[in-house]
Amino acid sequence: MRIQLSLLSIVSVSVVSLLGPMGCAYRLGYADRALPQGYEVVAIPVFQNRTDEVGIETYFTNALVREFERSRVARVIPARQAEVTLEGSLDNLEFRSSSRAVGGTEIKALPRETVLTTEYRVLLTTNLRLVRNSDGQVLWQSSFRNEKVFSAPQIGSAGINTANSLYLHSARHQTLALLAEEMMKEAHDRLTENF
Repeated sequence: MRIQLSLLSIVSVSVVSLLGPMGCAYRLGYADRALPQGYEVVAIPVFQNRTDEVGIETYFTNALVREFERSRVARVIPARQAEVTLEGSLDNLEFRSSSRAVGGTEIKALPRETVLTTEYRVLLTTNLRLVRNSDGQVLWQSSFRNEKVFSAPQIGSAGINTANSLYLHSARHQTLALLAEEMMKEAHDRLTENF
């Protein structure tokens, strides 16, 4: 029993002594991240929505604010008190049908030659720029483009010739909210690295 304990303590001490020096060089999380020029507070106004899809700007604004709250790289405050403002715009949004099914062959219950979209692809382009409030100088800017796929409403019988438009609207917005989370995480990471 004593031999096992002393062997265990020797192994523990040697592991700690080997990993100790590496612990100083390696940091977890956002410890080495910062805004350009070291600013610690930022204003994030509601994104400008230049697309035809109403209301999606809130998904992107909220996702970006959450990323800063999570990382604590900078504190988000009202624009009149901030030294820098992170402005965002949603510039291009496309919905493309990416997969189709034909009745009679791929969907047996539907009439022959009926073509249905089974999947949609969402493509979005957003732009961000960090502006110093005192003189309007752009400190950082970048463009982001991403895409996601979602399923179309499914029609299962020959007697039904319409789809649930509420499902389609809900699926579009749910997909855009997920896209916002992914894109704003990438934007936050690009903005705060190497400064």
